[in-house]
Amino acid sequence: MKSILEAGDLKGKKVLVRVDWNVPIEDGKVVDDFRIKKSLPTLEYLKGAGAKVVIATHLEPEDTDTKLLQTYVPKGMKLLENLRTNPGEESNSKEFAEKLASKINIYVNEAFSVSHRRHASIVGVPLYLPSYIGLQFALEIKELSKAFYPKKPFLLILGGAKFDTKLPLLKKFIHIADYIFVGGALANNFFKEQGVDIGHSLASEGNFGLKELLNTGKIILPEDTIIKDGKILDAGPRTMENLKSIISASKLVLWNGPLGGYENGYKVATLALAKIISESSCESIIGGGDTIASIKELDLFDKFSFVSTGGGAMLDFLATGTLPGIEALK
Repeated sequence: MKSILEAGDLKGKKVLVRVDWNVPIEDGKVVDDFRIKKSLPTLEYLKGAGAKVVIATHLEPEDTDTKLLQTYVPKGMKLLENLRTNPGEESNSKEFAEKLASKINIYVNEAFSVSHRRHASIVGVPLYLPSYIGLQFALEIKELSKAFYPKKPFLLILGGAKFDTKLPLLKKFIHIADYIFVGGALANNFFKEQGVDIGHSLASEGNFGLKELLNTGKIILPEDTIIKDGKILDAGPRTMENLKSIISASKLVLWNGPLGGYENGYKVATLALAKIISESSCESIIGGGDTIASIKELDLFDKFSFVSTGGGAMLDFLATGTLPGIEALK
């Protein structure tokens, strides 16, 4: 797998760049362009090298017109229509991949955040073209890989509600991290394992082998919680004070997922955590939709060592060390 910097002479070459510009759009305007901005250095590099660039992205819903993104397209580049308008994209159709690759000389994957999906533009097109990763993609691999051989003490903070997506990470990093703080709805499953009455709180069904994880002594759970109508909705102030002291003693903090019902307005603990990490001297790696939303709300982007563009892709890469989009380029 090579970076676009290793592609050699690009002058006059037609380059297809897969980006992830699937960004929130309201009233015809982009409301969060974080991922778009992160892909621009690759596009500018290609432009400076004299390449003829074609940009491809998907947008949700599938009938959304990519013309809404035109203001971000560097001069002289072409933006294709929404990939999702063709069912061959999600089904990884050979015919659609061949169509995308036709009349193209080089493929560049600058869409780390969707490279956990086996779609035609991610894993199909590289079968037909010399293929490379973009500058941001290379940075994602470099920075996230620091968690595999971390500075110590290493604290992993996991929040959110999708237990099935976080469990592989828990089981892997229980052997790597010094401590793992589990918050959000994920903590409710651990509370249940301990025999705590969680009332009507959100929890995932199933036996996840949590007793073994708890027995390691590395799992840290909220000491106090904010409860309303029989539901645990956020972490409490004592929890945040405890977290602050652990973070101050850590050399690396990796954080993914909110500590409460962020989308429902229970943001206090998540916003407090963002501030605590941003003010600490530790190296910090963060990612995930609501996690990024919290640092955007506080305007703290430049206060973290690395902010990943990936949510699910970040989790999958950390859990397995690779992604379908990475394997397709090997």
